[in-house]
Amino acid sequence: MKPTITIEYCPKCRWMLRAAYMAQELLTTFGEDLEGVLLKPSAISGRYSVSIGGQMIFDRKQHGRFPEVKELKQLVRDVVSPGKHLGHSEGQ
Repeated sequence: MKPTITIEYCPKCRWMLRAAYMAQELLTTFGEDLEGVLLKPSAISGRYSVSIGGQMIFDRKQHGRFPEVKELKQLVRDVVSPGKHLGHSEGQ
């Protein structure tokens, strides 16, 4: 069974577009490896987190910042498809 990525975001902070952009990038890169990406409005103010099947891979408050797209793709790859090469998003 393919995993689902959940991006939980604060709607009061107007982070839905950021979450939608990240979802688009992840679906473009991992579309065949995922069941889907769920955008979940959070009841907790300031929340922006990304998890895969309940496993947290990035939390804005813990890291003190938002994830970069390249970084997020690498984190997702390490969980859902460890052997996948990310092209220009790889390394560097």
